[in-house]
Amino acid sequence: MEYILTFEITSLAIKAEHCLMGKETRVSVIPLPSQIKAGCGICLRVDRDEIGVVLEKLAVNKIDRFGLYFRETDKGQFLYKEITDRGAFLKKKINSLTDNCTSGGCGAKIGAGELSKLLCGLPVFRNENLLVGYDSSDDAAVYKLDDKNSIITTADFFPSMVDDPKTFGKIAAANALSDIYAMGGKPLTALNLVCFPESMNIEILREILLGGAEKIVEASAVLAGGHSIYDKEPKYGLAVTGIAESDKIIRNNTPKIGHKLILTKPLGTGIIMAALRGEEADDVAVKKAIKSMERLNKYAAEKMSGYDISACTDITGFGLLAHTLEMASEKVSIKLFAEEVPYFDEAYKYAEDYLITAAGQRNRNHCGNKADVSGVSFALGELMFDPQTSGGLLISVASEQANQLLAEIKSDDPCSKIIGEVIKKEKTAILI
Repeated sequence: MEYILTFEITSLAIKAEHCLMGKETRVSVIPLPSQIKAGCGICLRVDRDEIGVVLEKLAVNKIDRFGLYFRETDKGQFLYKEITDRGAFLKKKINSLTDNCTSGGCGAKIGAGELSKLLCGLPVFRNENLLVGYDSSDDAAVYKLDDKNSIITTADFFPSMVDDPKTFGKIAAANALSDIYAMGGKPLTALNLVCFPESMNIEILREILLGGAEKIVEASAVLAGGHSIYDKEPKYGLAVTGIAESDKIIRNNTPKIGHKLILTKPLGTGIIMAALRGEEADDVAVKKAIKSMERLNKYAAEKMSGYDISACTDITGFGLLAHTLEMASEKVSIKLFAEEVPYFDEAYKYAEDYLITAAGQRNRNHCGNKADVSGVSFALGELMFDPQTSGGLLISVASEQANQLLAEIKSDDPCSKIIGEVIKKEKTAILI
């Protein structure tokens, strides 16, 4: 999308051109489009991500007599529509996080199938100290530091799925920290990863960073710096470094036969956020989803200490089934108890109404015939494929310890449930 500014008074037009044409803004002079009927001293074209800066400069120079239009393409033809309520336009188009994002949260991730194709062509790095690399599809990388400890490194960022900037910062930070917990580690340091449009109010970014910082403090980690660039869409996340004893690192693909699976958060955040973008979600559902996404997996992870944990992963953009598929590997199959899978009731209702996500369909296509959901309702199947942002942990624990661990986790995460078990390898990786 592009914006068009028209100036009927030549003196104002010249003044506007002088204050806008420079290195700080990408503005170009164009002929007056035939669809715009107003007389014109000059006509300027402005990119979407520049419009906020341009309007601010005009306001500073006390230039307020101009026409403002946006240009769209329809079947190869340009269409021009005038923006008459500039106050509403600025609030919605410039200062709204979700209106500046084509997708949000972990639903923006490249699909698991596409990602594996990309990675398989890269050179394999051999190093005796690299205990876990990208070749295993695990949650984070693990590098042996000395005879006792290893460092865990991960990075995660995405566009916003909510309009409140501080909430976005909390969710993105909680999501990035989660990979450290899934590996059995403790986060030590975090670096901010920031993409932000020049056209947006910089105070929005301050609130995003504040939300992220609060979660870093809650994780007892240290904010050590970061990197920021201008971009057309606001994005935020963290690069996190953690530590764990090398012999206590928890992998995602090493579950033992007979172990039970505990899921610590309900499913459905992706569908609820999609409903929010479509203005179909009610406030109660949104508040439930946000509370879940903001919650650190720290508390569930701390309770794993002392238990026989054979595998763990966090459920994020690939959804429950694609992440469970990674856990099943080539050695075991996993049986899920469909009736025990926790989910938000509102998300189930939205799925029944066919309010689903593109990322969920990518996850379905990736799983293919390795996860047969024909025996469950359409809505529940969609919830199992639904991309989760800052989802819960999926923990494989010894059968005789499962109920005790579940009771401990439920004291802080009451929606946690035992949702399956690890079984001998069968033709299908995941049985439901």
